Amino acid sequence: MEKVRFGIVGCGVIGPTHAEAIKNIEVAELKAVCDIVPERAKAMGEKYSVPWYANYSDMLARKDIDVVSICVPSGLHADLGIQAANAGKNALVEKPIDIKLEKADELIKACQKANVKLSVISQHRFDPGAKELKKAIETGEIGNLVIADAYVKWWRTQAYYNSGDWRGTWTLDGGGALMNQSVHFVDMLLYLAGPVKELTAYCATLAHNIEVEDVAFAIIKYANGALGVIQGSTACYPGFRERLEFHGTKGSIIVEGPYVRERIIMGEERKEGKVDVASGASEPTAIGTMGHTAQIKDMAEAILHNRTPSITGEDGKRALQFILAVYESSRTGKAVTIE
Repeated sequence: MEKVRFGIVGCGVIGPTHAEAIKNIEVAELKAVCDIVPERAKAMGEKYSVPWYANYSDMLARKDIDVVSICVPSGLHADLGIQAANAGKNALVEKPIDIKLEKADELIKACQKANVKLSVISQHRFDPGAKELKKAIETGEIGNLVIADAYVKWWRTQAYYNSGDWRGTWTLDGGGALMNQSVHFVDMLLYLAGPVKELTAYCATLAHNIEVEDVAFAIIKYANGALGVIQGSTACYPGFRERLEFHGTKGSIIVEGPYVRERIIMGEERKEGKVDVASGASEPTAIGTMGHTAQIKDMAEAILHNRTPSITGEDGKRALQFILAVYESSRTGKAVTIE
């Protein structure tokens, strides 16, 4: 069977998640790993029995790599993705696509120019709960959408932020609880409820010694007329499972973790679903690999069958645009319109 060959740059918290996912995908194969900290690259390379590099250019020079998983600090995503594209490699970029819109545009254009594929990690789109909710919205089961909310009330210790000099900084993290942790659920709101017309937001740093926010709150006006909120935090001890709450004129669906928690449709019996054990609510490495496996498999199949990945660079750019609008609204105290 033909396989898509992966290299991973960045062997920190999320790099091993990509490696574990690739290991479990029949049409994917890990060929090499890279990190600027040689000890970290060596440990991961030996664990997965692949060559390791401390120099990114050396890994990109390999002829047996089709796609690079970009798992480095957020502010470096576009730069390393562009290098991959220029080397003829497809790029799978961890969230967010980058921390600046102009850099996101540069990455998208570089991949188009090189005729390689670009996807941005937003693995929760592949969750069973998200699929069920998407179907219920598209088929009209919940009626006209009235409210679409996301709640990400997580907990991170000060030690977490101290563990990397890029964490909690504007320069490389690009933001805090919203940019780093809640970007997944920004994407989910855009994916499920559609474009945002306007938002008003507040951000604060209340529990950590960091430059960026650990609490963010935005009131959203969607283009379809629905309203909603997103709450993102790393200051809610001990950390609570993330939730999506969607309410329509004919029903409501609540997704908690990867599964539907409650489904209440007019004329149907009320249903309660299961609760998943794995969660990143208090521990970054406890997210599980189910979603990453599904998205990396999608990327591999997109390359094999020469189709567009399910989640594109433009999708990643839209989530970034939303987050930057939140920061602007919080800074100015005014509502921000999103084009």
